[in-house]
Order: sequence, then structure tokens, then C-alpha cells
Amino acid sequence: MNLNITGRHLEITPAIRAYVKNKMSRVARHFDNVIDTQVMLSIERLKHTAEVTMRLRGKDIHCEATDENLYAAIDLLSDKIDRQVIKYKTKIQDHAHEPVKRQQVSA
Repeated sequence: MNLNITGRHLEITPAIRAYVKNKMSRVARHFDNVIDTQVMLSIERLKHTAEVTMRLRGKDIHCEATDENLYAAIDLLSDKIDRQVIKYKTKIQDHAHEPVKRQQVSA
């Protein structure tokens, strides 16, 4: 997984980089076909925003979380992206439908 972290009005410290890397590794535990991940952290007045765009095979997933604390925003973001990746994974692995040639013909 290729991880790119950028900051808007914020300098990315090694502690923030390690925290984001740790949180985004949760997604890799569930789904290992992630091509690229871009994380944007920004600070405005009393509002810390964390955004992520994750490129998967056949789909791009985008999430955004806002909180008064940057680390809390990163936590919310990782929870959101984790749920969306699990949802995507179940959709591509769901083979509950029966193929057309095996369906019974109703008269």
C-alpha cells in the first residue's frame, strides 16, 4: 500500500505520520488490494479535518472526518474508511446469486 500524507496549514511531524500509518494499517488487515492511499490533514479555526482517498481496484473511496482534536479526527476517519472497505470487500466477494444456466425454468 502506497501511503501519501500531506498537511494543509500544518506541518506533518513524525508522530502524526506514525499515528496515521498505524491507523491506516487496520485497513490492510481487512483488505490487501489497496493500490494507493492519500491522506490530507488540515487545520482551520477550532476545526481539524482529516480526509482520505483510497484507490482500490475498480473503485475510489473517499472519506472525511472533522473534530476539535486532530487525533480524534484521524480516529473517526480510520473507522469510516474501515467500514467502507469492509462493505466494498463483501460486495465483490458476494456470490450469493445463482448463474443463469443453473436456474430452474418455470413454465
